[in-house]
Amino acid sequence: MTISRRTLLTGGAAAAAMAALPQKVFASALPHQPRIDPRLKARALLALAARRSRIPHADVIGIADFTRPSRDPRFYILDIRSGMITQHLVAHGRGSDPAHSGWLERFSNEVGSEATSNGAYLTGDAYFGKYGHSLRLYGLDHTNSNAKTRAIVVHSAWYAEPQMVHDHGKLGRSEGCFALPGISHAEAMTRLGSGRLLYAERA
Repeated sequence: MTISRRTLLTGGAAAAAMAALPQKVFASALPHQPRIDPRLKARALLALAARRSRIPHADVIGIADFTRPSRDPRFYILDIRSGMITQHLVAHGRGSDPAHSGWLERFSNEVGSEATSNGAYLTGDAYFGKYGHSLRLYGLDHTNSNAKTRAIVVHSAWYAEPQMVHDHGKLGRSEGCFALPGISHAEAMTRLGSGRLLYAERA
């Protein structure tokens, strides 16, 4: 079974389709194994260890490297046991990039900031809301403690699709949520799921 770039699945149908794919599809989607900045990876693993009592599952984690511009794949899903990594595009908040340069300039935890917050998150339950099939997030640090109040979630968005990079050299901006392309969102909903760590930071 193959999925072309033209087939952009979203919502529950996307999650179901992704769940039906063998895991090796994700590993073979790229010509070489993606590489997470080792400093960021180490900090994410330290965050997982420090908050292990609050994170039910430690098999898979998500890491967002906001050192990189939005045109680059900078959202990683890491299987800790196998070492398998997949990388994806992800949009940052408009409050983190007021001039829409494509680079995250600042983090903010303030309500109404529309900015991305850094730190460790716990992935919560999946639900259908304003942006379709989404994954709730709960901030575990003082830098993202307002995540629930701000309704910061993982969702798919048209402005996070690869075509945006092709046409504009960057992605659009969210209101602080982790907005992914449809096919990447489906993988995140399936492999990352609820009860796991999502770590967002700059290296």
